[in-house]
Amino acid sequence: MAIKQDYYEVLKVPRNASDAEIKRAFRKLAFQFHPDRNREPGAEQKFKEINEAYQVLADPEKRHRYDRYGRVDVEGGFPDFGFGGLGDVFESFWDGFGTIFGQTAQRVPQKGDNLQMHLTLSFEEAVFGCSKEAEIPRIEFCPSCHGIGSKPGTNPETCPDCRGTGQVRRVRQSIFGRYTSITNCPRCGGRGTIISNPCPQCQGRGKMKVKRKINITIPAGVDDEYRLRLDGEGSAGVYGGPPGDLYVTLSVKPHSFFHRDGSDILYELPINFAQAALGDEVEVPSLDGKVDLKIPAGTQNGKTFRCKGKGISHVDARGRGDLLVKVVITTPQHLDKHQRRLFEELAKVLPRTEPPPNV
Repeated sequence: MAIKQDYYEVLKVPRNASDAEIKRAFRKLAFQFHPDRNREPGAEQKFKEINEAYQVLADPEKRHRYDRYGRVDVEGGFPDFGFGGLGDVFESFWDGFGTIFGQTAQRVPQKGDNLQMHLTLSFEEAVFGCSKEAEIPRIEFCPSCHGIGSKPGTNPETCPDCRGTGQVRRVRQSIFGRYTSITNCPRCGGRGTIISNPCPQCQGRGKMKVKRKINITIPAGVDDEYRLRLDGEGSAGVYGGPPGDLYVTLSVKPHSFFHRDGSDILYELPINFAQAALGDEVEVPSLDGKVDLKIPAGTQNGKTFRCKGKGISHVDARGRGDLLVKVVITTPQHLDKHQRRLFEELAKVLPRTEPPPNV
């Protein structure tokens, strides 16, 4: 056979490579260029070259002749290195972890599906916390067969096709050798069991869709778009896996006069000119009832006073926010004769605001 390439270069090993190094190199390249895995143009031809090089270098006598004369006669076929063929090599590499030629049997415990719902709260419910009852549709185990799927008093039977493994193997012979594929058993769907006497309540499915009422505890201080997670309140798991979780997204209705800024609440306090100029003591609303607030003389419009600890509880920490009171000086729109006369007298003694001079 005429040598197309240097066999050592084909396997990417040095000329003094050991038998173990040659075998490792062949396995790596065979997986990379195998026609069942690699559909790129030229992959099949590359795989043939790799096989040809390995047949020569893996045989001590052929490798000696090749090193000495630069050529050697090579018979067709695939090398046998103790695994019964190339298909068994792949199978020995991947068995137990699935297969590159098929699917794995999905019999490991799997968590159930997570569910989502939306809940609307009043401002007070969000601030102080509450308990809400909600109805959610979810998948649960059948109460009659307890998730087994068979009629009460009977048990599922071992699938005769896969003998309880949930997998079937198919061997295909081609010009490149023997290949083994592993797929889910079509008869039992990968479960490993079949149900001859299905449960009449769930028709053998083992699960049912139900509407379940649950109590949801809302912690104090939640805000709009806050999301709660309720562990284990989702749908039932698969193959003994735990149930999923329920995620609850909250919406909070606005308050009639309070505005929220994180854990602080804002309140706009209207006062008149006299209160702003002379000062005053007033009561303002808070989450805990009325609180006293002292307004000093000369208070300007927009001045904000802070009442410590009169805000909203922190959800994930101790303490509370503050109550922020913003002063809004109101201008009277309708004056009686007496009020107008007083303002006119006041205007005579108050300094007038002059515009800045032209530059």
